Amino acid sequence: MSHTIVTEKCIGVAECVNACPVSCIHKGKGENNMKKDWYWIDFAACIDCSICLQVCPTEGAILDKEEPNLQRQLT
Repeated sequence: MSHTIVTEKCIGVAECVNACPVSCIHKGKGENNMKKDWYWIDFAACIDCSICLQVCPTEGAILDKEEPNLQRQLT
């Protein structure tokens, strides 16, 4: 199962991007509702290692389950 970045909670710190061993985290276009950069996880490429969850400083921005309705996937 994949992880999810909650688009409207992501504040664009991007520590998850550098930490991901399979490079499945990508920057989204534009800003989210908080006027912040945001990122998304490619569900098909995620290996469920939880490193993104461990390094993210924003509580609740990454979930340990696949929730497509909470994550935009625009590149």
